[in-house]
Amino acid sequence: MKKQQPEQRISALYARLSRDDEKEGISGSIQNQRAILEKFAQDNHLPNPKFFFDDGYSGVTFTRPAFMEIMELAEQGLVANLVVKDHSRLGRNRLVVGQLLEEDFVRLNVRYIAIMDNIDTARGVSDIVPMQDLFNEWHAKNTSDKVRRVMQSRGSAGIPLTTNPPFGYRKDPEDRNRWLVDEPAAEVVRRIFRMSVSGLGPTQIAKKLRSEGVMTPSEYLHSTGVKCPTKPPAFPHNWCSSTVAAILDRQEYTGDTVNFRSFSRSFKQKKRLKRPQEEWKMFPNTHPSIIDRETFALVQNLRQHRRRPTKTGIVSMFSGLLYCADCGSKLGYSATNNYKREQAFFFCSAYRSNTRVCSAHFIRENVVEELVLEGLQRLLWYIQVYERRFAQEQMERFGLQERRELAARQRELAQARQRVAEIDGLIQKSYEDMTKGLLSEERFATLTVSLESEQKRLKEAIPEMETRVETATDKANDLQHFIERARQVTRLTELTPEIVHEFIEKIVVSKSEKVEGKRRQPVDIYYKTVGLWCAPSPEEMEELFQKYLAAQKKKTA
Repeated sequence: MKKQQPEQRISALYARLSRDDEKEGISGSIQNQRAILEKFAQDNHLPNPKFFFDDGYSGVTFTRPAFMEIMELAEQGLVANLVVKDHSRLGRNRLVVGQLLEEDFVRLNVRYIAIMDNIDTARGVSDIVPMQDLFNEWHAKNTSDKVRRVMQSRGSAGIPLTTNPPFGYRKDPEDRNRWLVDEPAAEVVRRIFRMSVSGLGPTQIAKKLRSEGVMTPSEYLHSTGVKCPTKPPAFPHNWCSSTVAAILDRQEYTGDTVNFRSFSRSFKQKKRLKRPQEEWKMFPNTHPSIIDRETFALVQNLRQHRRRPTKTGIVSMFSGLLYCADCGSKLGYSATNNYKREQAFFFCSAYRSNTRVCSAHFIRENVVEELVLEGLQRLLWYIQVYERRFAQEQMERFGLQERRELAARQRELAQARQRVAEIDGLIQKSYEDMTKGLLSEERFATLTVSLESEQKRLKEAIPEMETRVETATDKANDLQHFIERARQVTRLTELTPEIVHEFIEKIVVSKSEKVEGKRRQPVDIYYKTVGLWCAPSPEEMEELFQKYLAAQKKKTA
């Protein structure tokens, strides 16, 4: 590269203002920084002054557009001087700033000047500069901690922490913490959920929305004049699967506020990391819902099973639900355009990978459909006619062993909570004994470490214990919801993906065998909450049906 002549090189006048600076007033504004920088350049006859600024960027990150442009020019040998109002404008990360001053600027032959701090690398770097860097970093950390505490307080109080509400909502002009339904966008959200329930995956939904020319969330926000951190796509209506998936995952559409989904490891890192779901804080019914809870739960279940389409784009409503009775693997789905849909079939995925591991467990899709439809019809009729009897049977199945396990889990949880409280008392007593001379400092330290370790272990285990207890005690609630939903399906003549995934937990397919010259293949259907339900025999069903008819005649007589 041809070395640039000194008169061709620029003096970069750099200004930065971030939200972290808490709007310091006119002295901290971009305009004021510019005036100071330009006057300094003029008074000191700096060649070719050029102004650069980053507005709204934190000092702990150096991926700022204007600063990156300056460094790119410097790598080309085009920057003679870099001037800032004060040293903190360069940045508030002492390690990066130190590298810039001691290595990068020296290598690139860039003179660095911080006007207010009297720093000029042409005169050398004072030993006090690293102390200034340390203070600047501390200031950034202190500001970040203040913001974090405010956000923690707001989030714990149920105030939404998102800058913009999810697509489908808008802020109430009279209360910025309250969300209202934005009907045009909300209808798109409802369509996305309906398409998911019908069996389409995020990629297929995105493709359909693109073909119909539906505006993406960022396009829609820009069209309504709302500031959006995400730029509109380069190509109009360019929906992508990740956007659809994010919408399908948002519990906020049920009317709940969900805070603390993510966190950053350090104030120096802006990248957000996902928190475990058990650490989220949820506040139910804080705003109008767009999607009912049943539909949302159904969609999560559908996505969990990840019903992937075949190469032909055909998706089965049963995909992800069928399991091999022998090896436990899922049954794969096969459907091609070379034969009719009724010829589509399922087979053991482990067998496909290695024929020595298992057998094919071949079963046609239409056979599965017939079995599930018949099984559901029997179950729904039985519930609608003999609801009380069905509920009693199910609760009896939650038998002695389960009740014993629940009681044991409740005792375990109570003991853990009691022990956590006891340890606080033991530590306090040990401290008092030490101050009285009854216990040595070494013994106190050993006891404290041991007790605190035990307490930490118990505190970490308690949430899991609580979950196990809650899961067991929710049996009656889940059963009641199942019965209520069953009552609503008054006449089932055809299966839909919604019905299948709402009522069916899994379908276990055994290997076919010949019995008296006829092919026989046991298939066990496990219903949600209910599990494996043994329907009354045809004779018993007929007897029950006749009793039902007789009771109906008596009512109308």
